[in-house]
Amino acid sequence: MSKRNFRDYSLLAARGLGMGAADIIPGVSGGTIAFITGIYEELINSIKSVNGEFFRLLFKEGIPAAWKHINGSFLLAVFSGVLFSIFSLARLISWLLDVYPKMVWAFFFGLIIASALHVGKKITGWNAINVVTLLVGIAIAAWITIATPATSPEAWWFIFLSGSIAITAMILPGISGSFILLLLGKYEFILNAVKDFKIGIIMIFAAGCVVGIISFSNIISWFFKRLPNATMALLTGFMLGSLNKLWPWKEVLSYHLNSAGEKVPFIEKSVSPFQYTEITGEPNHLLTVTAFALLGFLLIFLFDLFTANQLKKK
Repeated sequence: MSKRNFRDYSLLAARGLGMGAADIIPGVSGGTIAFITGIYEELINSIKSVNGEFFRLLFKEGIPAAWKHINGSFLLAVFSGVLFSIFSLARLISWLLDVYPKMVWAFFFGLIIASALHVGKKITGWNAINVVTLLVGIAIAAWITIATPATSPEAWWFIFLSGSIAITAMILPGISGSFILLLLGKYEFILNAVKDFKIGIIMIFAAGCVVGIISFSNIISWFFKRLPNATMALLTGFMLGSLNKLWPWKEVLSYHLNSAGEKVPFIEKSVSPFQYTEITGEPNHLLTVTAFALLGFLLIFLFDLFTANQLKKK
């Protein structure tokens, strides 16, 4: 790998910003952003380098050797962007989802469709195993999107467990860590802890994330090395299966009270834009929503075109 300069690390931090923004939204995965921006495999391999060899180098040869072993500058740039995004954009994303929900969902719906095509193109050969793996990925992600959110304890061990489970989804393209938190009944709890800067809860959750991401990165790295096409097919399936969650028009089947005592949607199902108007009496904003979906799609399409041109120049 060629030596990176300040501009390179700035671009890595920008990718981290995108990952953090995506991770806040239930239904969108930061792993998807990492994948389409070309840093996914390096991210996974760098994280899994935090192992026994890392600690051996740390104590025997010092920080510089250990830092180089884990690709520390890369991780620092990416996760600085992720953390800055989460802490700075939590309120903005919450506001956008409250005020312009259909437009936000539509934008990411288009983005994920284009991302699935982007990842699917990387599969070098289709066979029965890859097709089955694709269908399994679709089925798993689709089931997750229709599963009923749970109520859960606020004990430290469950916060830790929630972090370790959610982070594995956050680095899987197509499976949203935020939505996993929603299913575990901890999405609003953690989002409010971030917004209100509750250090104790954040540290316990972060510790769970660290344990989960290091453990899972070894598994996903093994699959990329041994079964690259099947892994790509599975990730493509995850993206396609998650589209149900991102569908802009929803019928609310039940509500619950959030931590502020406000009535918010609890269980929803996807409906057509015309059914949405019939059920809710509200305008479906079909043209505007479609335009935002196309914007999300075009963003990835143009990025794909740009990266292809850059590769040709090299």
